[in-house]
Amino acid sequence: MREVDRAAADLRRGLPVCIGDKVSAGVAVSVETASAADFREMTMFAGGPAQLALTARRANVLHILPSGHPVQLVPLDERLNRDLAAEIADPEHDLSGGLRGPFPQVKDSPPAFAVAAVQLCKIARLLPAAIVAPLAAGADPDSHGLMTVAAGAIMAREADAAAELKRVAAARVPLWDAENTRLTAFRPADGGLEHLAIVVGDPPRDRPVLTRVHSECFTGDLLGSMKCDCGEQLRGALAAIAAEGGGILLYMAQEGRGIGLINKLRAYALQDQGFDTVDANLRVGFETDERLFAPAAEMLKRLGFSAVRLMTNNPEKVAGLAAEGIEVVERVPHSFPANPHNADYLATKKSRTGHFL
Repeated sequence: MREVDRAAADLRRGLPVCIGDKVSAGVAVSVETASAADFREMTMFAGGPAQLALTARRANVLHILPSGHPVQLVPLDERLNRDLAAEIADPEHDLSGGLRGPFPQVKDSPPAFAVAAVQLCKIARLLPAAIVAPLAAGADPDSHGLMTVAAGAIMAREADAAAELKRVAAARVPLWDAENTRLTAFRPADGGLEHLAIVVGDPPRDRPVLTRVHSECFTGDLLGSMKCDCGEQLRGALAAIAAEGGGILLYMAQEGRGIGLINKLRAYALQDQGFDTVDANLRVGFETDERLFAPAAEMLKRLGFSAVRLMTNNPEKVAGLAAEGIEVVERVPHSFPANPHNADYLATKKSRTGHFL
């Protein structure tokens, strides 16, 4: 996992990385961060033409005929060069850049290194788009300082990190709504962002514990954004847990349903253009919800709990925890009145993602 984390950091800096498996190997750069010089460095190691690798969601927005694969390859040529590739990968330009295309498509199944390159962009919290090319025979990327990582390690990274969470610190932190509270921090094995378990009181381990799994929301939790209901859900859950005498709130480092703060801001900008919260995520190139529930389940198990009364309106959370071995004995409704800025957001959650609102 260390190699995956280092490779993701290199993508964020615009550097090319080498991705391989037993069948094939390739070199990749992030469409978002790579400069012209970074792209030229990548082509030094290429043994074939460069291609733009997009998620099928983003390809659909660009009216590229579907290939049936989760990652779509588009050949680069004199017309579709690096600069245009970066532009069409970013939804900010969808309504301002005029009509583009048609774009050719590669119908064959994408090689594992191309699929892994897009996933590595997601891990790096970048736009899920990369420029990829097969690695030239005899090329030695190590001699030039390029990071090399296995495609399989990239694809397994999030599940592996969840299974290897490490408790790193704990302290008593009295809160306004829950004075008897203790925070425990869990760090994934890859050194990524920590998740927090906020334990109110001393809930018994032998019966279901009142629990809220809350994805961090910088805009809602900290700034008081009115575009969502996250801040109200956070503070309301802590107050409800305290009123019951104890329970747990898991504060997960999964901003924007797992796409990260910057991509969430991109989705917000699309919402201002008239797209709902689901379509906005899809246009950026992500699934409706990119979160995994394995980390939350692992934290509960480490704290000694195997059954919960889950405070949520999201059926996916119930199913996600159950799939990871946590018994959800009750779904506890947890909703708040709409305001003029989030009414459409809440209506979309009800109509398109099945929330109980």
